[in-house]
Amino acid sequence: MSPSGSQPSIFSRIIAREIPATIVAETEHIIAFLDIAPKAPVHVVVTTKDPQYQNVVELAAGNPALLAELVAVAEQIAAERTHGQFRLVFNTGAAAGQSVFHVHAHVMGSPELTDQLGEDSLGTL
Repeated sequence: MSPSGSQPSIFSRIIAREIPATIVAETEHIIAFLDIAPKAPVHVVVTTKDPQYQNVVELAAGNPALLAELVAVAEQIAAERTHGQFRLVFNTGAAAGQSVFHVHAHVMGSPELTDQLGEDSLGTL
């Protein structure tokens, strides 16, 4: 169950292996998987295995070490998939495009150093 008592989020279900996903990185506390609706050539979702934090602001206040681990995993993914040049996007709140209220970041980039992400890649994530 989520902290509010509702059904588990899609991310919690991916973590529990109830929903299939292409997992690209995993630690004891973090999991990363390919986005099912990519907005860039490389688009990976990085989230905590702990569902208690709905957004990055809550995570930063409640567990800064876990936020640091999330960012470190994101950096590792970017190093492997985008030559270390990437966007790290956290949407906070429905009006900002957050649709899953389980803290997560989007690692976005391109495997080609010559490609650039357009502003449209910052659309609804």
